[in-house]
Amino acid sequence: TEIRKLHAADRRRQIVISETLRADHRRSTEIIGLRTALQGQVTALQGHVIALQAQVTALQGQQGLAGGPTQPELPEEAGIVFSID
Repeated sequence: TEIRKLHAADRRRQIVISETLRADHRRSTEIIGLRTALQGQVTALQGHVIALQAQVTALQGQQGLAGGPTQPELPEEAGIVFSID
């Protein structure tokens, strides 16, 4: 009977191990899907950043062509006067 008890305990352990491996596989599959989705979002955000950088560059070019200041002027209250002769 001791051997039967050991076999039963061994079967229970094998069931637990099998269930744990199945759960681990499900989690791994879920992680792969989440990682893929996240990578897609990162790629999309990189595209947005590139587009925004292009817009900034275009706006800076327009400011330069218009002869406007590329830096905001200081208010007179600052007490600093710049003159270009």
